[in-house]
Amino acid sequence: MAEPRLWTPADAREWIAVPDAESDKYSRGVLGVVTGSDRYPGAAVIGVEAAIRTGVGMVRYLGADRPANLVLQRRPEIVTAEGRVQAWLIGSGMDPGKLTREESSLLDAALHGGEPVVADAGSLRRVAAGAHQRAFGVDESWRIVATPHVGELATMLSGLGSPAEVGAIRADPVSYAADVAARLGIVVVLKGGTTHVVAPDGDAIAISGGSPWLATAGTGDALAGIIGALVATNAERVLADPGCLASVAASGVLLHTAAGDAAATEGPLAALDVAEAVRGVVGGLLR
Repeated sequence: MAEPRLWTPADAREWIAVPDAESDKYSRGVLGVVTGSDRYPGAAVIGVEAAIRTGVGMVRYLGADRPANLVLQRRPEIVTAEGRVQAWLIGSGMDPGKLTREESSLLDAALHGGEPVVADAGSLRRVAAGAHQRAFGVDESWRIVATPHVGELATMLSGLGSPAEVGAIRADPVSYAADVAARLGIVVVLKGGTTHVVAPDGDAIAISGGSPWLATAGTGDALAGIIGALVATNAERVLADPGCLASVAASGVLLHTAAGDAAATEGPLAALDVAEAVRGVVGGLLR
């Protein structure tokens, strides 16, 4: 396997969609979001905030009443009714062992709807169990970006019948991420001090650096929101060339890393600090 490529701000800039005078909220991309739960409602708030700050025409949130109400309190422009979307963000703040029937139905609808999907946390077992069994070709499977940390990747590997110790994955992260990516036909974003983005064909990108203060609750939810927004705003390019999805995901990781640096200039940060800082990072890249 070749050494992972590094990703630069210039690379990320290519995947920031800038509106023009003819743009509207639909042409700029609509991100459907199925995240959060009654037990973990904050994940929905953080992910939605990060998506909005990254740049997207509309966020359509579908979920339980408690997280939906908190999302609306934070961002009253969010739409909580079903309708058309260009991409999905699912699973953040959801316990795969405690999903309600409605939550399960929403996750399955997103995974099988044909739009690109960013799958986090509580949706990862579903991806491992069913992505390779979906009723369309390999190129379609490339429409899924999974965002596990090391422990979640170990769970995915167990679901595929290839259990691995967390320590072994940490020692050789790219190989294990590449195994899951190839077997499921998905892009894997393995989160860590260095985050590895691996495509089904084995192409790997590494994004390192970033403030150690990012190691705090909720920052992974922010990352998922950032990637979700970029996928939604680049949905036409992704559908035309699913192979570019790894580049979109890597650009999201770079924005997240830079936002963490910006939020940590004066010390400890919280996840919403990172989400709020994304706007300035995007503006800086475009300038």
